[in-house]
Amino acid sequence: MRFLRKSPVQTFLLLPLATMAFEFALGPLYVRSIYLPVMIWGYLQYRLCGIYRIRLGGGGPGLSGAPPERIVDSGIYGWMRNPMYLGHIIYMFGVALVFDSWFAAVVAAARTVWFHFRVLKDERGLTERFGDPYLRYTMRVKRWLPGLF
Repeated sequence: MRFLRKSPVQTFLLLPLATMAFEFALGPLYVRSIYLPVMIWGYLQYRLCGIYRIRLGGGGPGLSGAPPERIVDSGIYGWMRNPMYLGHIIYMFGVALVFDSWFAAVVAAARTVWFHFRVLKDERGLTERFGDPYLRYTMRVKRWLPGLF
């Protein structure tokens, strides 16, 4: 059961499976393959940013297990502070588009709010861990989208 509580498992495995089951229960399952690049983009953003962060910052794939040893503020992390979480969000909305699913869209919207609160919690922990250097980083780099918020 612990495996199922992991965010990547919920986003990249359970959401598509639950969406397909829900939509199939309502009738024919529609697949709009033109939107598959959105899902691929989200997954690759999550995966590649994670590899980059671990390589430069140390630690493990998640903050709860083995937090980073250093602040990563280069590459995409110089543009936004949470590209991995944004990858989750892009993927989830991709699922909604691919399966033309209001169910997946509602889940994606709810999970987006959940991810935002998770980020706020992560930021408190990173501030405790790294102090002023992290606070300066947060002043320089936006949380979600460059130049916006």
